[in-house]
Formats: sequence, structure tokens, C-alpha cells
Amino acid sequence: MSKLGKTNGEFELIEEGDKILVGLSGGKDSLTMIHTMREQQRRAPFKFEFIAVTISYGMGENFDALSAHCKKYDIPHIVHETQTYEIAKEKIRKNSSFCSFFSRMRRGFLYSVAQEQGCNKVALGHHMDDAAESFFMNFIYNGQMRSLAPKYRAENGLIVIRPLIQMRERQLRAFVDDNGISAIGDEACPAMRFDVKMPHARANMKVMLAKMEKDFPQLFTTMNAAFKNISVDSFFDKEKFSI
Repeated sequence: MSKLGKTNGEFELIEEGDKILVGLSGGKDSLTMIHTMREQQRRAPFKFEFIAVTISYGMGENFDALSAHCKKYDIPHIVHETQTYEIAKEKIRKNSSFCSFFSRMRRGFLYSVAQEQGCNKVALGHHMDDAAESFFMNFIYNGQMRSLAPKYRAENGLIVIRPLIQMRERQLRAFVDDNGISAIGDEACPAMRFDVKMPHARANMKVMLAKMEKDFPQLFTTMNAAFKNISVDSFFDKEKFSI
């Protein structure tokens, strides 16, 4: 909660009067987020609302346990039904990547529900490991210097925030483990039902970063600092040259 508070103060993520949609997949990251948001409501010197929203892909998922968990902790929860799985059967070809397709569809549905519910912000559960992996994926595979912003405005006007962005993945895993919270894992991934290649880029980044952190224990601390200390005029973009 100390790290969450500092991140919030630094980037002004959660503010007075906000109504925030929190994407809740049921994994360790989003489960940690709904509990930190609930505690933030209790601690913050200002008032805000949030609702947890789970997107169903139309695969016959059962979210009763997740809904019961939210009810137990007095967290408003909505399960939004979609036909994403059926659509994917037509859109995703054999041996094609699927992650970006489901991610785009899920994000679009979250935005739609946010607008329906009168929310002005959408909170996503990305953490520091996600940001580091995304940076190196873009760097190595796309030739682009890009990561995950703590806060940005979507094209539809909604503000997207990442309250956990300065936390490590292992912290979030420890939270659910230490509190005996049952988290959904890869077994809920739609790709398990498709004859498609499994994504390898992010998995490769996890392995690479683990090796780097072993040699440089302060790696993620310095990356966090570097993401806030960007010398744009030192790269090869002539429009940014300081002359």
C-alpha cells in the first residue's frame, strides 16, 4: 500500500470523485488490484468509487467463485458476456498469434462497459515486470523504444491507469499466496482451445530478464528510474536533436 500510495501521488492516478472500472480477470494481478483499491478507499483523504468488471469470452466460463469473492469483500462486480470465442474461430487462422486479438477485444469491451457505467477511468493490472518485458519486446522485435505508461487517455476519452505499475510481479503473487486467495491461471487462457502457436516473445523476455537480474540485482530499480529519465535528444530521431 505504501508503494501504491507513492505511485498514485507521483502520477495522480486516482483522484477525488473518480468512478473507476477495474478489469478483473481473476488472475493474481487483478485480484491484488481490487483489494488494494478497496484499501485505498479506506485510507485515501478523498472519495472515489470503483467497480470490478470481468469479461466472459463466451466459452462457458464459470465466474461464480470470483463473484462470491467480490461479494465477500463488498466489491461491486459485473460479468460482461461476449461472443469473443466464437468470433475468434473465424478470425484466427491456424498457427496465428492470438494474444493481441483477445487483448484488443477485451480492452474494447472494458471501455464500452466503463462508458455504460458512467466511469471516467479504467484501471489495468500491469506491473513493473510487464513494463520491462514490453520495453524489450518492442526494442528487440519491433525496433521501437516503447513501454507501458502509468496513465494515458484513450481515443474515446477514457483515462487508463495502471496503479500497480511500479510493483514487481513476485509481490503480487506473494499477496494472493499469503492471503490464501485462489487465483485463475493459464488454464483459463482461450488459446488452450485453439490449434495455434503459443506466444514466445514475452516468455523469451521473462527468461532474458531473469538472467539479467541475476547478474544485476538492481536491474528493475534502475529500469524504473530510467523510464522517468529519458534523454530523447541522445537518440537517432533528428526531430529531437537539441540544435
